[in-house]
Amino acid sequence: MAQPRLAGQRLLVVGPSWVGDMVMAQGLFKALKQQGAAALAVVAPAWSRPILERMDEVDEVVELAVGHGVFGFSARRRLARSLKGRFDHAIVLPRSWKSALVPFLARIPRRTGFTGEHRFGLLSERRELQRDVLDQTVKRFVSLGLPADAAAAGDFEIPQPRLRQDAINLARLHDEHRLGVRPAIGLMPGAEYGPAKQWPLAYFHRLAGELIAQGFEVRVLGGPKDHAAGEEIVTGLEHAHNLCGETRLEDAVDLLGDCRQVVTNDSGLMHVAAAVGTRIQAIYGSSSPAYTPPLTDNARIHYLALSCSPCFERHCPLGHTNCLKQITVDSVLEAILTDEAPNRIDASNE
Repeated sequence: MAQPRLAGQRLLVVGPSWVGDMVMAQGLFKALKQQGAAALAVVAPAWSRPILERMDEVDEVVELAVGHGVFGFSARRRLARSLKGRFDHAIVLPRSWKSALVPFLARIPRRTGFTGEHRFGLLSERRELQRDVLDQTVKRFVSLGLPADAAAAGDFEIPQPRLRQDAINLARLHDEHRLGVRPAIGLMPGAEYGPAKQWPLAYFHRLAGELIAQGFEVRVLGGPKDHAAGEEIVTGLEHAHNLCGETRLEDAVDLLGDCRQVVTNDSGLMHVAAAVGTRIQAIYGSSSPAYTPPLTDNARIHYLALSCSPCFERHCPLGHTNCLKQITVDSVLEAILTDEAPNRIDASNE
């Protein structure tokens, strides 16, 4: 029997800088372990540790103490020195010049990544990004862990992400935030990229009220920047909890796994919800579900495909965001209730 291609090899992956991308990168991690990788370490910013530690495939998280967008040569050099002699192969997911520095300075013999920002010499194996073949972010990530010919063909399996959940932590969160009285629906109003990806807050607020009338508990999840948006959504509503900025990233994993469904913009937390198996109602405006879909079979996509979308802009170039505003509350509510029909709640029993 032939040995797996990466049998016994020690691999280092330089990870991406966004929550959703890091979840999608698990497809690569799974592919590497399926090919026999003996050890897998991921270079990543500190914020991503809670996500990476919920992935069975990741053996070690190597924190890069450099802020987003910061060059930080000294920090990268120190990190590289600590990694010398430990790895056989490095895969660099970002396309920036600085992201390839650590594997190069660590003298890792084989260093694979896409061409970008004149990385001649920093990478030993530079691959052209064939956008027509690798038309999704996750495909691009997984392809870097495959032989070049297989990657170029584009016909390969995309392993779905799966994050471990912590029942003890979930019980603590229930007690601390007084959750779990009713079945939960999660709402994620944020999208770090910009407002052209964000369904109107007034729509989220009305949807929350309708869901509560149907017998659900509503949990609004997001980071500290989303707290004000969460307050606008829950104002005047019972059984609605604004958890934005009140929980850690690892808490979001457990809270989302405990929801019956979630309604979400194209965001990092959408990918977290996909990785815990929760039913997703995904709303797309300026971005495309063809490029960054939730990596799950348990999702419904709300996307109008107007003539002006996807534009991939942070702000609507036309000033109206019709691609979002014309996705109605009633249509999303109907989808939730239809998908919930086998377990339909009778709110009158309370």
